[in-house]
Amino acid sequence: MMKTMTNDPIVAEVRAVREKHAAQFSYDLKEIFKNIQHHQKSSGRNYVRYPARPAVAMDSTKSTE
Repeated sequence: MMKTMTNDPIVAEVRAVREKHAAQFSYDLKEIFKNIQHHQKSSGRNYVRYPARPAVAMDSTKSTE
């Protein structure tokens, strides 16, 4: 039997850890991101940084179908 994303124990574990981490910061994305940045800075590792891309305006009048 092939495992799907819905019943894969590894995926379930990752989701549980992500949920626990988010709950520690009351699901506040800014606080979660600040915590991740703190861990990156204190790890001593080099991380790849890409330049910010400009936002592209979406035309909501066009159908996606």
